[in-house]
Amino acid sequence: MDIILIPGLWLDASSWDEVIPTLERAGHRVHPLTLPGLGAPASESSEIGIADWVAAAVAAVDALPGAAVVVGHSGGGNVAWGVVDARPDRVARVIFVDTVPPPSGNGISEFELVDGVVLFPGWDFFPDEDVSDLDEATRERTAPLARSVPARVPTDEIVLRDSARYRVPVTLLMGNLDQETFEGMIDQWGPYADEFHAIDDAEVVKIGSGHWPQFSVPEKLGDLINAAIAR
Repeated sequence: MDIILIPGLWLDASSWDEVIPTLERAGHRVHPLTLPGLGAPASESSEIGIADWVAAAVAAVDALPGAAVVVGHSGGGNVAWGVVDARPDRVARVIFVDTVPPPSGNGISEFELVDGVVLFPGWDFFPDEDVSDLDEATRERTAPLARSVPARVPTDEIVLRDSARYRVPVTLLMGNLDQETFEGMIDQWGPYADEFHAIDDAEVVKIGSGHWPQFSVPEKLGDLINAAIAR
């Protein structure tokens, strides 16, 4: 399969470098993305929003000869779901990495702006459950990979229009949630629960990691993506 890899906030295509060999050994063709405006000052990125990130990922799908698997990590999950909504007939499966399909009208999150962009807040900003499996060496190695994000991207509401997205098979690879725990939790999330339960074929698989498995357990993440594609 052709696999589109969409990074989360602050990360570029290189964030998938340690996952890609496992995917390629399974015979897949891998296309990691760096999304528009990453690392650019506000003077160059202030007009870039989530729709532009979705459009860039849709263009990557359109450039392929056939159907693709789309993988989105964290905030990249919003982009991945936008791609499914735009091209439901071109996506064989969508895989969310420690995130969930967003309902229309919702953004990723809100972060402080510095000089008109969203800077990486540092590993200490995140709850321990997200980063406990990142040792000091990994944190020092990966923090320099993080680049600023256009101001609008995290807070723009995603617009979803095509109910055909619900017919695309979905895999949620969740850091520390299995299917039973996840379903009990998401039922408290209002429209997110409605969006998830509208999907015809959705599975939840526990990774056993924090929020950045591409850094902490990259080979395991690759194996789980391969297994989801094989289904």
